Amino acid sequence: MKLSKIYDPREMNSYQFVAATGFVMTLVAHLVLVLIGKRIEDFMALYACWTIFFTLGAIANYNSKPGDHDHHHHH
Repeated sequence: MKLSKIYDPREMNSYQFVAATGFVMTLVAHLVLVLIGKRIEDFMALYACWTIFFTLGAIANYNSKPGDHDHHHHH
């Protein structure tokens, strides 16, 4: 089990990469909303969605075999 499959984008599968990107973009959007003084109801739920999506991707990544090419690694 390689921990780098969680933090290294080159080791992540597509689900993890999309979730990490979504989480960062949500954080940036959240900061913009704070700066302009707007509030969106249930915006915080996006963080939970990205976390769940990343976790499911990480589980799939850990369960994949090294020669398994069902997912795309990002280089």
